Amino acid sequence: MPVPAADARQRRLLEVTLRTGEPIDEDIAVVVSTSGTTGNPKGAMLSATALTASADATHRRLGGTGRWLLALPAYHVAGLQVLVRSVLAGSAPVALDARFEPADLVAAVHALGPGRRYTSLVSNQLDKALADPAAAAALAELDAVLIGGGPMPTGLRERASAKGIPVVRTYGMSETSGGCVYDGVPLDGVAIRLDEVAGPTGRVTLGGAVVASGYRNPVQPDPFAEPGWFRTDDFGTLDDSGVLSILGRADDAVSTGGLTVLPQLVENALADHPAVADCAVFGLPDDRLGQRVAAAIVLVAGLREPTLAELRDHIGTTLDLTAAPRELHIVDELPRRGIGKLDRRALIQRFGGHDGAGERN
Repeated sequence: MPVPAADARQRRLLEVTLRTGEPIDEDIAVVVSTSGTTGNPKGAMLSATALTASADATHRRLGGTGRWLLALPAYHVAGLQVLVRSVLAGSAPVALDARFEPADLVAAVHALGPGRRYTSLVSNQLDKALADPAAAAALAELDAVLIGGGPMPTGLRERASAKGIPVVRTYGMSETSGGCVYDGVPLDGVAIRLDEVAGPTGRVTLGGAVVASGYRNPVQPDPFAEPGWFRTDDFGTLDDSGVLSILGRADDAVSTGGLTVLPQLVENALADHPAVADCAVFGLPDDRLGQRVAAAIVLVAGLREPTLAELRDHIGTTLDLTAAPRELHIVDELPRRGIGKLDRRALIQRFGGHDGAGERN
């Protein structure tokens, strides 16, 4: 079957990006492509030491080895780690298509058999399972359901917990062998440091044996410049007990009127509105402000569409009105990439040439 032109171009880009066929150090076990959500994908070079350090620390945190359900692509670091953990546990994972149907999930969980059982999902997979009582009940039988791949929508964990699903929120990336901070607490051997600190907020830097050896296609500035550490693009805070909270990505920040707005904080506030099923906040060019804050929302079926003024008032109860959107778009669904990461660039491209559609303030 012929390869579609778009797929062929993407494959060539990936081959060039990851320098396919060129020599590589003997201690590198695998090169994992990053998602490319904010630019061209990069190849994180992971050693066997880094991968096993992550897998061992995960099992210690979860209470021991067990059988794993593979519901994510194995070329993604979260899916790859399911394979690594299974190898170290001496068991074969039960594989499930990432676009599974609820009945398939029920059968896969049953196939795991007795003993400790785990899986790793992204938020949209969990949300899909919650819509089916049998699938939700199957997930509730597991000892842990790791959720990664980006911020978890407001209320999703609460809905899962109400059905008895043992959700563990993970934070990490290809450059750290996958999730290395669980429910805000670093795994054994992982260190967290905040750089570029302004008040309680700083840029998150992660260290430890789980960190990649660098990029196959080096970039500048080099986030691996300090050996054993990876400088992320995320802003976060650490409370007095060392629990990490991620506030958003530096390259997602909206500079409006000389002030900086982190979209994830605004999204959290928007998601609390009863008519908002899903939302995304992003910056658009603005002659007066530099950028204006815009929002795209998916409505809850059957509820009245809120006005921009109503949403701004709602946000103003928890955030400064500077952060409130000045432009609103109603969409059927939000664009996503890879395993479900929000694609803000697609929204910026779609609405950047604003022609009067949507509501402005």
